[in-house]
Amino acid sequence: MNAPPRIDHVAVIGAGFSGTLQAINLLRHDGPRVTLIERRDAFARGVAYSTATPEHLLNVRASNMSALPDDPDHFVRWLAARGKGQPQSFASRCDYGDYLAELLAAELRANPGRLTLRQDEAISLDMRPDGVTIAFADGSTLAADAAVLALGNLPPHDPPGLGGDLPADLYARDPWGPGITDGLTDDDTVLIIGTGLTMIDMVLALDAKGFRGPIVALSRRGLAPHAHGDAPKTSLPEKPVELGSALVHRVRARAREIGWRSAIDELRPYTQAMWLSAPPAEQRRFLRHLRAWWDIHRHRLSPQVAEKVATLRASGRLRIVAGKLQSVDAQTGQAAFRPRHRHDIETIAPRRIINCTGPQGDLLRTGEPLLKSLVASGHLRPDPLHLGIDVNAQAETIDATGKANPRLIALGPMTRGAFWEIVAVPDIRMQTWSVARRLSHAQWVGGEGL
Repeated sequence: MNAPPRIDHVAVIGAGFSGTLQAINLLRHDGPRVTLIERRDAFARGVAYSTATPEHLLNVRASNMSALPDDPDHFVRWLAARGKGQPQSFASRCDYGDYLAELLAAELRANPGRLTLRQDEAISLDMRPDGVTIAFADGSTLAADAAVLALGNLPPHDPPGLGGDLPADLYARDPWGPGITDGLTDDDTVLIIGTGLTMIDMVLALDAKGFRGPIVALSRRGLAPHAHGDAPKTSLPEKPVELGSALVHRVRARAREIGWRSAIDELRPYTQAMWLSAPPAEQRRFLRHLRAWWDIHRHRLSPQVAEKVATLRASGRLRIVAGKLQSVDAQTGQAAFRPRHRHDIETIAPRRIINCTGPQGDLLRTGEPLLKSLVASGHLRPDPLHLGIDVNAQAETIDATGKANPRLIALGPMTRGAFWEIVAVPDIRMQTWSVARRLSHAQWVGGEGL
């Protein structure tokens, strides 16, 4: 492995979990100075940890939520010092945002002149032989030796049946946009498209804001996330198994022995390796046939949230339906859908439709100015599965000619095409740590890289 180019200044675009942690790790490795760029008015939070709804809890126990790979109990100590939980707790996401903000503030104090926070929107990026030049919405520019794209999850695409001709008061394209509950009364019905984790968040937010009307959540299979349990510790498999039928058979067999939660959890150290080694055809088969079931078993709810959702379903306030949206009448707002395994069409008259189909990743469909510019210039290309940005094993972006660029790096969920398991804190903290070591030349002076 060749040493990366000498880098003295890194621009990190995006200050959610991935970008904030990248900046922190660069400073902790005594690496380059950093400019951390965020277009929102809050650093160190992103969409996930900006929520003001206390009912929005982490989906991972506190014991595995340290932001620092070399200090696994860091978050547990932080939580305990404030009397907000213990290792097995599922902390609130707003508390975790406070935790990240405090980490960032501490690095600012400890490293005067080495970390700059810039609130602005990066709209384009030009590559130079010795670095990058970033252009901002206000007309200014910034030169750096390298850039890190830490853009988090992008808003969902419009699913079939929903489009730009629907009134904004009827159709909420971005579930995290403002005014989701504006104008709703308890006599209204809310239709949510999608039944995954984002749907859960929206249901909790609607309930927390006092909405007591019916909620209908619709997805093709009608699958909703399962709950965490008190799973016993398990031994790790002797070696990774292959993605595909061998994996399915193995998980089923282990589930009979130790329970399905433990059977899934014991694969955690190997999932990235399995994904990276799988042929593209096998990856596509997984996405087409198994992804929905993997997601509801792998990305689970805290017991408290699961209990709340079960109560809402039992009371009839939340109905989860398997079916396919056919159309929405822009004039009347009436929505038509076909229930799964049936030929007849049902209709519903929602006051609001919320798109909770999950984050987009296809670079060819994104409306983000920066990504559109980078694709148009050939500096980025979509990964083969169109899940995000094409990168190599070191998270270096790959351009339209197939060449990796060590001066333009992508992190977090937008690299799921390469790594798959790269959306949760335990995975991203290792990715940012490893990238920081490379950019800081840490493995060339202090041992092997991760």
